[in-house]
Amino acid sequence: MKQKIREWLRRYLPAEGLSVVATLVGALVAMHVTHSALSAALAGTWAGNVAYFGYLLGQDVWLAYRLRRARGLRYTAGTFGQNVRALVVEFGLAEVADSFLIRPALMYYLPRWLGHFGAGILLAKLLADVTFYVPAIISYELSKKRLRKFD
Repeated sequence: MKQKIREWLRRYLPAEGLSVVATLVGALVAMHVTHSALSAALAGTWAGNVAYFGYLLGQDVWLAYRLRRARGLRYTAGTFGQNVRALVVEFGLAEVADSFLIRPALMYYLPRWLGHFGAGILLAKLLADVTFYVPAIISYELSKKRLRKFD
């Protein structure tokens, strides 16, 4: 189990770091520009998503490229499609619930309830991550054998 936890941390922790920064910056910029808690919640959600999934897609593309190159194969548009499909399977269900309901709702209400915008956004992100990672990790483990073969 320790090996699995290390694997998950290597996969998700760098993306999470980028996502935290993007979430806070996106929410703060939107709040400053629009003075709208709803806009800030949505901007924080989507800025974090772009950073998170952009990093993971880049990581997956680089790994597939290296694996194929070591076998004398080219990285093709079909390989890229396979990378995208693997991410959709890994995160699809968790991401729909997270991005369209759980995370924006928490990012809207928690800053109000806590009386502190930054702390509320950060706490909302952390709480939403709990509901996000359980199905994501299960899907990742189930998809590894079929969708992450690049030879």
